[in-house]
Amino acid sequence: MDKISLEAKARELAATASEARSGRAADTVFGGHEKRMRQTVVSLRAGAELAEHQSPGEATLLVISGRLRLRAGDTTWRGRKWDYLVIPDAPHSVEAETDTTFLLTVAMSGR
Repeated sequence: MDKISLEAKARELAATASEARSGRAADTVFGGHEKRMRQTVVSLRAGAELAEHQSPGEATLLVISGRLRLRAGDTTWRGRKWDYLVIPDAPHSVEAETDTTFLLTVAMSGR
């Protein structure tokens, strides 16, 4: 069994995102191509965005710190620390209102 501290990982990635030109940093903490599920900790500097994209499968995000907006079409959901959002099966984007870190969980379709 592996154990990691999401709080420590969030701090590490927030520091990386603050220095990155893109304002983003991420690390997959579970899964990948060989698994049916992938969990990735993502950190966005305030104002940074994950541009509109389609999810590869069912997905959720759990806000670890900060505040963000999840947009799909004309609908916007706001998330803050410990909010859990189900990502719609539609093109969507994520924008950080403040420095934000979240756990993204994706069930990979076709596995």
